[in-house]
Amino acid sequence: MKSIKPFKNPIYITRPIFPELDAYTMRLKEVWESQKLTNNGDMHKLLERTLRQELKVPFLSLFNNGTIALLTACKTLGLKGEVITTPFTFPATPHALAWNNITPVFCDITSSTMNIDASKIEELITPRTTGILAVHVFGVPCDVKNIQNIADRYGLKVVYDAAHAFGVEIDGNGIGNYGDISMFSFHATKLFHTAEGGALTFSNERFKEKVDLLKNFGIRNEEEVVDVGINGKMNELQAALGLEVLSCIGEEQNKRKYLSDVYRELLSGCDGLTLPPENISDVTMSNQYFVVRIDKDLFGCSRDRVYEELKKYNVFARKYFYPLCSNYACYRDNKSSSVINLPYANRISLEVLSLPLYGALTAGDIEKICGIMTNAKK
Repeated sequence: MKSIKPFKNPIYITRPIFPELDAYTMRLKEVWESQKLTNNGDMHKLLERTLRQELKVPFLSLFNNGTIALLTACKTLGLKGEVITTPFTFPATPHALAWNNITPVFCDITSSTMNIDASKIEELITPRTTGILAVHVFGVPCDVKNIQNIADRYGLKVVYDAAHAFGVEIDGNGIGNYGDISMFSFHATKLFHTAEGGALTFSNERFKEKVDLLKNFGIRNEEEVVDVGINGKMNELQAALGLEVLSCIGEEQNKRKYLSDVYRELLSGCDGLTLPPENISDVTMSNQYFVVRIDKDLFGCSRDRVYEELKKYNVFARKYFYPLCSNYACYRDNKSSSVINLPYANRISLEVLSLPLYGALTAGDIEKICGIMTNAKK
């Protein structure tokens, strides 16, 4: 390959979808005419209905962000004591437990999916265990069948962090139908976003009623506050943006799928590189991320070397997720945080690199990024 020059403009890990400004402005005009900015306005109601159809779930509640949604999910299910979760995730996952005075118990992950290892969950269950909080990492579904079997045997609740899994389906069934409650993040870094935002999905109508109460301070009516709630409401400006972003999702997914295929073509067969799972049986993927793992011995240099080399060329990949949550100062003294308990998670956290992927990139951009990576080991 010819000498590679740095990108003129920074290439970040992702770029939010920006819908047509005129279309968003028209939505805002409706908001201005309604004179209502929050508290379950027309845009909020429409987005909630639309997302129920898009995600193929019976019940959905919108939130101002995914973290508040996850906090509320824990409160809704009455989780306490200990909850088994993964260390290979964004800090919001264990933080939502800790903020509810719940001890996160970290379980190792599988090498193939990087999701929580269902075969390791049962040995971590104690009399204090009340639930399982699993993450569909990079949009790859967890072992939902075995996790539910374990939960049923021990009377545990199951929450799924589906922040990466917008639009993912298993055999045509929306990913938000599994477990007791699923959380989706609509942060600007996600495939579908409302700038900031999130949602909870569930099949139990009672949960919908409880969640809607809790996210509005526990207020039932003008004269009754019946529970200790929080302010988790999505406003009309967020909802209006979400409605327009939703109209762009299909085209963006197609572009990301094409660019992912370019990555695969250029990187397949490269010793020491593990590419994302492809064509998982009965699973419809979202194509939100392209994440590789780099074995420094087989590839010829470390993940960190590749990461730093990309930065020299104005490319900003992410060591996603590094460090492990179990190695944070606030969690590393937990018994379950021991490296002996989490061998795969600790190893994979040193190998994983999330590469830039968004629709505005070109095949030429991807070719250049791959060239930088392969040159790094020379």
